[in-house]
Amino acid sequence: MTNLADVPATARLTRYQDSLYHDQNVPAEILTIRLEVRRFADEHVAPVAYAIGHTEESVASFPRDLFAKMAKAGLFRIPFAADVAGRGVNHPATATAVMIEELAYHSNSVAAIVDVHCILAGNALKHGSESIKQRYLAPLLSGEMIGSFATTEPDASTDLSVEAMRTIATRTNDGYVVNGRKRYISNAPVADFVVLLCVDGERMTELVVELDWPGVRVGKPDKKMGNHGQLTADIYFDNVKVPVGNVVGQPGQGLKIALQTLTYGRVGIAASGVGMAQALFDHSAERLKTRRAFGKAIAQFQHWQFKMAERATEIENARNLYLKAALRMDDGHAFPEPEAAMAKWYGTNLAGEFARDAVQIFGGYGFMRELAADGSHYRVEEIYRDCKIAEIYEGANEIQKLVIGRSIFGKDITG
Repeated sequence: MTNLADVPATARLTRYQDSLYHDQNVPAEILTIRLEVRRFADEHVAPVAYAIGHTEESVASFPRDLFAKMAKAGLFRIPFAADVAGRGVNHPATATAVMIEELAYHSNSVAAIVDVHCILAGNALKHGSESIKQRYLAPLLSGEMIGSFATTEPDASTDLSVEAMRTIATRTNDGYVVNGRKRYISNAPVADFVVLLCVDGERMTELVVELDWPGVRVGKPDKKMGNHGQLTADIYFDNVKVPVGNVVGQPGQGLKIALQTLTYGRVGIAASGVGMAQALFDHSAERLKTRRAFGKAIAQFQHWQFKMAERATEIENARNLYLKAALRMDDGHAFPEPEAAMAKWYGTNLAGEFARDAVQIFGGYGFMRELAADGSHYRVEEIYRDCKIAEIYEGANEIQKLVIGRSIFGKDITG
């Protein structure tokens, strides 16, 4: 097996993961997937990552060329079984999480696009009929269609209850009529379809809605603090007719499917947090070795030696947490708690705390999007902006702590 240390480092940056972290507890196929995705990301994501992360959101700025390259390389097939034209790996959730980490190392925007396309939209479609799999999942895997997934509304996100949600699917003789509005829907401005959670009487149902159908309108891309390459927008539904064949699973199973999908997504976001933290570590270590103050390298100051020792240990723990959660999913646990909640909170919180340190390590250079004198720029500024959303989406970190607390004290006490 090829050692990950044999992969050429981009921009002469040392990958400390190869010397500090040892994958002792993951299957060999996962190491192979990690190596494959890392090589792809180094070759294809790294050269365009700065432009993706620093270009204002628009439909025209969506990285379609890179998306097509990911599809051609078969990355979108990694999470799926062979019977739906996927890779058919033995540990798909773990392989997918590793893929997300390796993409996030260079661009959290790209990692988020793939997370929504594969983990959210794609995973939800696995619950659909054979017809749905043929019409939507197959072209999603090939990259012919872009998927999106919608639960959040202007007044409903953490609270996905019948009482809070306002997107209503009204039953008709041959399907549903949908009215409502969804918010912050990733990929929506460029997607072909959305897997949509709707209120269906006193229950919830998931529907696949094509975004060019009559009555569907997608808003303009939101302008965000970070993750500029991950386009989000509102989707409006005005008497949209949806055939009964576009129900995912069975009517009334929507909330269960959505929650299971979001749990999978949390593992992916945990992995993206680790990817960003590892990038911060590598860039910071290089800066500490090469930047001098008071006649010596900053790395010679014990403060930063101790700080980096702490961060190295935390990255080790964060990576182990998301891998354990993913492996439990592969063992058949659709809701691998408390590991999924622990991984999501710990990994994304680590990225946020470390980003603050990394900007401090780079000083004024870390605060620059681009230095006018020579056009130089540093990744830590981008990660500082990108990492915050990871603490919010797919279950805010406060909710993850509630889930962990429930595992400790039980639902009767925590509610």
